Amino acid sequence: MLQPKRTKYRKMQKGRVRGNAQRGSTLAFGTFGLKTLNAGRITNRQIESARVAMTRYMKREGQVWIRIFPDKPITSKPAEVRMGKGKGALDHYVAVVKPGRIMFEIEGVPRAVANEALRLAAQKLPVLTKVVVRRDYVEE
Repeated sequence: MLQPKRTKYRKMQKGRVRGNAQRGSTLAFGTFGLKTLNAGRITNRQIESARVAMTRYMKREGQVWIRIFPDKPITSKPAEVRMGKGKGALDHYVAVVKPGRIMFEIEGVPRAVANEALRLAAQKLPVLTKVVVRRDYVEE
């Protein structure tokens, strides 16, 4: 019986994002959060861009938590290269998010500031989002 040839690297397939988020779907640290409404892939650059937009608007007041991490490597082949000859080189990393996942959390700022900061962050992301508020939050 022939054994399949073992390769050094395991090929990673794209995969499909199905279902809703089971983990990370409730606020854990902050008072306000940014929740995704559809599935998607968020690159490390998009996460950083959203973080910068939030902290700039908040004038570095309050705290920000990033609840997603880009841990899936994405490869790509250079432009104008023929088919075949193996898998492409590592290009960037992405975080795969499902609907309902909390991506960012904020605490220590008024509600109006938090809403605007999260709105600015949402503009940098390729998924539809909504702002969520902790249930026991009371206006000061």
